[in-house]
Amino acid sequence: MSKNAFIFPGQGSQYSGMGKELADNFTVARHLFQEADDALGFKLSSLCFSGSEDELKLTANTQPCILAVSIAALRVVQQETGLTARYLAGHSLGEYSSLVCSGVFPFADAVRTVRARGTYMQDAVPVGTGSMAALFGIDRDQLEDICREAAQGQIISPANFNSPGQTVIAGATAAIARAIEIAKSRGFRKSIVLPVSAPFHCALMQPAADRLADKLEEVTLNNDMLAPFVANVDAAPNLDIERIKPLLIAQVCAPVLWEQSVTAMAELGVNRFIEIGPGKVLSGLVKRINKEVITMNIEDCAGLQALEKEAV
Repeated sequence: MSKNAFIFPGQGSQYSGMGKELADNFTVARHLFQEADDALGFKLSSLCFSGSEDELKLTANTQPCILAVSIAALRVVQQETGLTARYLAGHSLGEYSSLVCSGVFPFADAVRTVRARGTYMQDAVPVGTGSMAALFGIDRDQLEDICREAAQGQIISPANFNSPGQTVIAGATAAIARAIEIAKSRGFRKSIVLPVSAPFHCALMQPAADRLADKLEEVTLNNDMLAPFVANVDAAPNLDIERIKPLLIAQVCAPVLWEQSVTAMAELGVNRFIEIGPGKVLSGLVKRINKEVITMNIEDCAGLQALEKEAV
């Protein structure tokens, strides 16, 4: 018997055309995209179905688009399979999808919130002054030591613990460049500067966190959670409604503990991780974290058919 976790992707999983096949084939998905369009006052659905790569890379577009596609896919999964999850989690932005899935965060409020969140995060740091890089083969203690040495009075810190040996750092552009050179000098030669528009999940995002706190004041959360969500900030299951907004605010500047979150869910008995939304990024990370579990991705009709064939 499978014990499921539903996991939801974050930025980087977007592509033009995402969600269109689901909208073309399922009324429940079409209705979800219409709800998103109505909530935002413009055709978010058109951005998802036919937006250019450059349009979709804009953070204020990326975040609501991925959320909408993820929840459209979720609605189809729920309608067609009746599957439920023991635990929910999302990578950064994906945490909002997990909270919509839990029933605690109304979708229209969520899509408006992440549209604003994307704007706040982009506005927090002038373009070019902050960056992110993926480093490989470095453990947490070594990474934190490299960041300390590279800082030289600037902000730099771990941003994502994605899987064993794959971590991301964020901070001032010059500090990121120094960290890469320090890592190379210590024998860690593989690194990739990420094509992102801002240094997410570090202290440079504090202005965005402050603005998000004000935005979240406008949102009324529902009282009943259908399943606990495993928060990025502490990698622990949460069912406390009062903690949700503080966790979402803290997440803007704190590292995403994805490896730790997947490990925690596996230790709680989860043996199947179903990634719901565009791309297969999280499925790949989960497999690197735990080779024993089953991973599946639902973003189109083929993924849905594969899920339906699996024993529930």
